[in-house]
Amino acid sequence: MGYDRYAAICQPLHYAILMAGGLPFCGSNKVNNYFCDISAAIRLACADTYINELIIFIGGVLVLVVPLIFICISYGFIVSTVLKISSAEGKRKAFSTCASHLIVVIVHYGCASSVYLRPSAQYTTGTDRLVTVTYTVITPLLNPMVYSLRNRDVQLAIRKMIRKTGFSVKSL
Repeated sequence: MGYDRYAAICQPLHYAILMAGGLPFCGSNKVNNYFCDISAAIRLACADTYINELIIFIGGVLVLVVPLIFICISYGFIVSTVLKISSAEGKRKAFSTCASHLIVVIVHYGCASSVYLRPSAQYTTGTDRLVTVTYTVITPLLNPMVYSLRNRDVQLAIRKMIRKTGFSVKSL
């Protein structure tokens, strides 16, 4: 969609030629998703989409798997270094620092990989909608919450708010 808008605005005289190589769509033009995701749009095509799906898969590998490999290598070094710490308290603090980031990484990369790195025969629209919402909405919301809850000032403010409302941690 971004390229379509670019071609329409920046290359208006070439628009018809640039966009003529697209997939033919027939039948319903309604994308059964919360936003126009490429995998949902390809399902509407009437032609063979093998090449398109292969390009999406290769793009998914480059965008998802390569960074994930680097993250895993980084965490391998972190685990190796933390295991060299002699005190149990030091190990706990080091691992707790990484835990929140690791949760966000697992949710984001797990969900995105399940959408973009699977065969087309395994499309399930209902699951796709849930997964795409998870990695596009939940992950960005989860990130600041996880990191702010680690802040002592935020923890104290939450405790004060709980005390003011009359709830206790034991009652929750």
